Amino acid sequence: MLKIHNSLAREKQDFIPLTPGKVKMYVCGMTVYDYCHLGHARMMVVFDMVQRWLRTSGFDVTYIRNITDVDDKIIKRAQENNESIEALTMRFIQAMEEDAAALGVAAPSCEPRATRHVEDMIAMIRILVDKNLAYAASNGDVYYAVHRFPRYGKLSGKSLDDLRAGERVIVDPNKKDPLDFVLWKAAKPGEPQWDSPWGRGRPGWHIECSAMGERYLGEHFDIHGGGQDLQFPHHENEIAQSEGAHDHPFVNYWMHNGFVRVNDEKMSKSLGNFFTVREILARYPPEVVRFFILRAHYRSPLNYSDQHLDDAKRALDRLYTALKSGEAGETATAIDWIDWDEPYALRFREAMNDDFNTSDAVAVLFDLANEVNKTASPKNIELMKALGGVLGLLQQDPQQYLQDGGLTGDSAFPPERIEQMIQQRLLARADRNYSEADRIRKELLDAGIILEDGVQGTTWRRE
Repeated sequence: MLKIHNSLAREKQDFIPLTPGKVKMYVCGMTVYDYCHLGHARMMVVFDMVQRWLRTSGFDVTYIRNITDVDDKIIKRAQENNESIEALTMRFIQAMEEDAAALGVAAPSCEPRATRHVEDMIAMIRILVDKNLAYAASNGDVYYAVHRFPRYGKLSGKSLDDLRAGERVIVDPNKKDPLDFVLWKAAKPGEPQWDSPWGRGRPGWHIECSAMGERYLGEHFDIHGGGQDLQFPHHENEIAQSEGAHDHPFVNYWMHNGFVRVNDEKMSKSLGNFFTVREILARYPPEVVRFFILRAHYRSPLNYSDQHLDDAKRALDRLYTALKSGEAGETATAIDWIDWDEPYALRFREAMNDDFNTSDAVAVLFDLANEVNKTASPKNIELMKALGGVLGLLQQDPQQYLQDGGLTGDSAFPPERIEQMIQQRLLARADRNYSEADRIRKELLDAGIILEDGVQGTTWRRE
């Protein structure tokens, strides 16, 4: 049985869906005012892996990942760029979709945008006001009254007394309690605004996920995910909103992926160690980045550095080299299904059912690679490809990956030149000019290109 570490329970629990055979999952997506960074990439890849395993396990999955297309940062960036909010958000939605596709992330079942569900948010705020869990302030804002929800803090483990003791922000005179959070913001000149019972304005950030989660998955669903940084206050506030509105549980299993660090420091623009997905993909193949993310358990910290990405590339190269060296041509038997009682597959399944332990699942792929290197077993080759495919890995042609996987547009050694040099080396060897042949091999090796002589000729791959 699949076990999931439930952030709410602070332990692994057997996964029992609300409806047998079906899973409803909501994940907090991007605020689209800039390019996706490595933290966004981890979230996208992690929950893509989660939905892949759920589907592999036979579940019918409805996967919702929202888009925040109106908030303070978006408004500020649009004003700085002197462009419309719609133009800004559409540009970065397209960039996000391109980055996700490059990383092998499948599109969710639906990707709702906040601006298209303002009426749903207003409806939920109205319920909270009517139940005296929210109040309209004199400035036109509407706030959630945190002290009126007794279970506030159950996800993060924070008590109201501890939160108040640690409160350092300037007290907003419009709030009845410094911990109260905004549900509706009164209109300001030049900002997007909608009509509401409390005057024209726009929704706060926290209410959008409660409203859209209910709109697409119902008042009570199975899994809610996101980055660890969202556990408090965003997800805590979602619980207060949804459970306050409906008086029953909101989500059964809360999942949070770990932080991304850069050279053992928190990733931050102020520290100058902030990397967008596009910057990373300009230097490393997309599958290497996906492999780097999945090689670590999703809840553990992920430490980014050139050294770690280089190591990930070497490791992925080893897997593809095994597939290439073990290729059996037409003798290989393709399998459309996996025999989960087969020892390697059984270990893989046990790892994935243990809170999506991709670290151990990847270790199974390396054990299979070792077996392929020894025996070139067609069955193990196909099993290795199939298990890798569950994680969105190892689906490229091995020869093509090894030759083109690390190629950048300005490479001084494109495939055509390499093939020409291989032919020159073969001619030199035929003329017994071994020093020239060795010189060509060394020149290619110095450029990170490895030649492999075999009975069927000379092939090459990038180091």
